[in-house]
Amino acid sequence: MRLLCSAAVLPAAILVSFSTCGVHAIWPLPSLYDEGRIAVEIKRSDFMIKSNVTSSSVINASIERYQYLIEHEYFESPYDFNEGAIKTSGFLFALEVNVQSAQDVYDITTDESYTLDIPIEGKAIINAATPFGAVRGLETFSQLVIANTGRKIVKNAPVKIKDAPKFAHRGILLDTSRNFYNIDSILRTLDAMAYNKLNVLHWHITDAFSWPIESKVHPELTEKGAYSTDMRYSYEDVKKVINYAKNRAIRIMPEFDTPGHTFVVGEAHPEIMSCLNKQPNWDRFTAEPPSGQLNIADPRAVSFAFDIITEYSRLFVDLGFHLGGGSLNIDCWKEDPVIELYVRDHPGESIESLVAGWYTQMTGKLEEMGKIAFMWEEAVLNYNFTAKNTTVLQAWVNDDSVSKIVDKGYRVIASPWNKYYLDCGHGSWLSNFEGSSWCDPYKNWQQIYNYNPLANITDPQKQSLVVGGEVALWSAQSDETTVDRYLWPRASAFAESMWSGNMDPATNATRDGSKIAPRLTDHRFRMVARGIMAAPLQPLWCVRHPEACLHPS
Repeated sequence: MRLLCSAAVLPAAILVSFSTCGVHAIWPLPSLYDEGRIAVEIKRSDFMIKSNVTSSSVINASIERYQYLIEHEYFESPYDFNEGAIKTSGFLFALEVNVQSAQDVYDITTDESYTLDIPIEGKAIINAATPFGAVRGLETFSQLVIANTGRKIVKNAPVKIKDAPKFAHRGILLDTSRNFYNIDSILRTLDAMAYNKLNVLHWHITDAFSWPIESKVHPELTEKGAYSTDMRYSYEDVKKVINYAKNRAIRIMPEFDTPGHTFVVGEAHPEIMSCLNKQPNWDRFTAEPPSGQLNIADPRAVSFAFDIITEYSRLFVDLGFHLGGGSLNIDCWKEDPVIELYVRDHPGESIESLVAGWYTQMTGKLEEMGKIAFMWEEAVLNYNFTAKNTTVLQAWVNDDSVSKIVDKGYRVIASPWNKYYLDCGHGSWLSNFEGSSWCDPYKNWQQIYNYNPLANITDPQKQSLVVGGEVALWSAQSDETTVDRYLWPRASAFAESMWSGNMDPATNATRDGSKIAPRLTDHRFRMVARGIMAAPLQPLWCVRHPEACLHPS
């Protein structure tokens, strides 16, 4: 059963209810969306996208990209499989993009809002405060264009949209240390993120397993720590990713995890390490093999970490820099003779105070470099470390981690493992163990969509400290061959909950999954048409007959 809009123009300033409108739709759902029921054709021989700004590289690259996409994409919704020729009235000749400022600086405070007006004849208009809001509007316009009997049309004109994200930080964590991802797969992920209005790639670029990124200060790290010579990221590779992302309104935030998860550093510098690759009882010293943490009592380890922060703060231009700090193992340091001697010779000191001192030094170095420190939650919740209020903590351990963090007055991004970890559900990766992985089971799109990081936080001031969230793809069992289907369309469900929230304003309840699923499926098919190998959600028969594949309870 196809669902059609039941009115020529919906009442102003309300969210469209897709129970009464066609499932072809924008993903993520806009903040405010009115549409009519008149189909208009794009005058393909004349249609041009133009802007009042010509000095913005972001605007210029985006117009070129979307001009090509609108001309060459032939997306037919699976819900229109027996539609036939759609009657059109009028033509769209142009899309005008008006931007208030050509400033290309992009950070967590950047305005991504836009409006989009599509008439039943003439010229569509996007208005945005910044080039990055214009990119969002261009993506929305492109999703409203479908193919029908050799034509390009917008089905439900006139369209009026006023849109802005609910959360400023909407990210994907991609781990490229456990397994390597080639540059093409990373660029493809950035394309998919743009299709979903996500705006941060948290590049967990190193970990215990490998050091794939070039270092000009410590070249031995890559020489001894990369899996192979063709599993490395050069400076030029990183700059390419950063520029590609910026033109899609995406920031690249690096993570260089210290002092834990650093076994690979020991391949080049064993002299600054503790509990290096303890076998076979590695579980005493680490959450997963191989074990190894920087020796937090050794000044040489501090100097090394300063080198890393200095070098990569210059390469990665984003203000955000993730210091890691998660999953530290105190037993690793308890058995280190250097640390044992240090604690004995410094009354009042302990391993815990050394950890707090490490974080104080690292965040101070970042501040010196003009960066904002991001850290995993344990840095503040587990140790006697008081961070500056500019610090952003990433919550992952428990459902109440977000509220604990905002209670302390810190900004937070939500990444609960039991909702947002997308690598789970494939069993253990330990060779002699048949059981589950620690974070099983698989997280389905409904669980991801229904999670609300503001749950149980009622104080508006504390709510404002929740700056967003990230889904995480840790890569023990993922690489460039699986990245598309592991991320998409589950990360799309996350994207809508971050962009416009998961609550229906008409009912003040979480949106009904039976109404979300047809739109998400439609979006999944469009991503596939754009070269993203997103996983299917249902048999195609169910896609074509959505009312027939609902759970009977």
